[in-house]
Amino acid sequence: MGDFTRPIEDLGQEASEYIDLRINDLKLRSAKGLSMTLSKLLYMLLVLFVVSIILTSIAIGGVMWIGEMIGSYAGGAAIVAAFFLLVLVVLVLLRKKLFRDTFVPLFVKLFFDEDK
Repeated sequence: MGDFTRPIEDLGQEASEYIDLRINDLKLRSAKGLSMTLSKLLYMLLVLFVVSIILTSIAIGGVMWIGEMIGSYAGGAAIVAAFFLLVLVVLVLLRKKLFRDTFVPLFVKLFFDEDK
């Protein structure tokens, strides 16, 4: 009777090993996707930080330059603030095209691209 049930025991053991392998594969894929996403996020934060420093420097320079031209630093600051407000309005109006249509395919490619 032992030889008769042996294939069933082997099948159960192989099924258990297969499930363990699939779990390990899922863990590896999740770790890969998470690490890729986290590295891209940190890169974007670094770029955002550098760009914000550059934009702040340009804004301060613009305030001083325009302020000297019109004779009022407050007026220069208002003009620069109005410019940034206009840029913000444009970004809000184009947010779907600029951000959602760009980042959703990027994240789908990051998580489901099998070529890498």
